[in-house]
Amino acid sequence: MMKSTEVIIDGRHGEGGGQILRTALALSSLCGLPVAIDHIRANRKTPGLRPQHLVAVHALAMITGARVDGARVGSTELLFEPKAVKPGTYRFHIGTAGSAGLVLQALIPVLLFGNTPSHVEITGGTHVPWSPSFHYLQSVFSPVLKAMGGKVHLEILIWGWYPNGGGVVRASVHPTGGLKAIRSIHRGHLRDIQVFSAVSNLPPHIAERQRDQALRRLTYLGITPHTSIENAPSPGQGTSIFLVAHFEEIVAGFTSLGTRGKRAEAVADEACDEFIGFLDAGAAIDRHLADQIVLYMALAAGYSTFLTERVTEHLRTNIWVIEQFLPVTFALEEEVGKIGVRGLGFSLHGN
Repeated sequence: MMKSTEVIIDGRHGEGGGQILRTALALSSLCGLPVAIDHIRANRKTPGLRPQHLVAVHALAMITGARVDGARVGSTELLFEPKAVKPGTYRFHIGTAGSAGLVLQALIPVLLFGNTPSHVEITGGTHVPWSPSFHYLQSVFSPVLKAMGGKVHLEILIWGWYPNGGGVVRASVHPTGGLKAIRSIHRGHLRDIQVFSAVSNLPPHIAERQRDQALRRLTYLGITPHTSIENAPSPGQGTSIFLVAHFEEIVAGFTSLGTRGKRAEAVADEACDEFIGFLDAGAAIDRHLADQIVLYMALAAGYSTFLTERVTEHLRTNIWVIEQFLPVTFALEEEVGKIGVRGLGFSLHGN
């Protein structure tokens, strides 16, 4: 049975970061349950709500007609009382380099269960630390969600780097008739690698050096990667490299960002190291995707399972939040990185 009373969430639980807030708000909105969150981001250097978290709060308040108390920068307590989900066209401005991708993380599961398509435009960071890059969401997350029955089209207009932000992304979210279970235990053979190197308002040779270093590092695989370079439109300066690995059964992605004083070769090495670590682990789902799909698994009909590199504290914490709202219990085999859950078969009008 679904819960029927206010849910109380301790923001200090587990890794104690912003993911607790985003998952709690999304499930509060879907279930129509008030949520009270205290000690928000208590385990972070600067506790409390930051601008990108406030945008997620205000966005979901607008989408659900929620009453909100405590929505201000620095607040460590929040009360969120949603009403009905209202699909539509929305625009949100973070005002900093806060991650547009993390805001979308809170909005997409809610809008998927609307009765008409929604269109969202967010201004903020598109390629910033500690968050999924736009291209990761587009190339890795979206295809998996589509396989589960959730259709999201993502588009980038302007790139937003730290610290200026100013990037613009658009998302079109189509209603789902219900999500399907996913099984990702085997990835199959590696078929192709794409190396996507980009710069904004910096010399093009930086992107070329990133690409060339990645090619050197990946030569031993016996595969010739497809490469592309982009001089990306942005109000700020930045550089990144994104590796997309296409296996027989799955797609995995690995991003690295440049910073002042960080050599282009080091940027490429960082992404290559993460990819090679994933390759050696034999996992089917990278740890970032694992964090992102457990919510959809809990909402899907049937038993979902996947094998990931390792069960992180971030993943355990996200699962804990989900279990506070939904009558599901995840099975964790931490020693092998295997996660499973029998989903609820959620329907906005049937639960």
